Amino acid sequence: MTLPKFILGDNTEYPNAIFVIHTEFPRFIINLEDDEVEWFEDFDAEDQQELEKETENAIKLATEFYDSEVAKYEN
Repeated sequence: MTLPKFILGDNTEYPNAIFVIHTEFPRFIINLEDDEVEWFEDFDAEDQQELEKETENAIKLATEFYDSEVAKYEN
């Protein structure tokens, strides 16, 4: 199965939260309500520098994805 790079998610137990799931490396879920990130990957110390660079970009892309999806519903 081919998955999209980003998937929107919500949950009734977290009524104010909006989750964006990033399905490619580094895989994570970000809660856009508070920018908390949950990783699906294990990282070692030598991955740290690359992770920081990738994370910043991936979170930016996740936020842009959400904004784009919301704009489609508003039109």
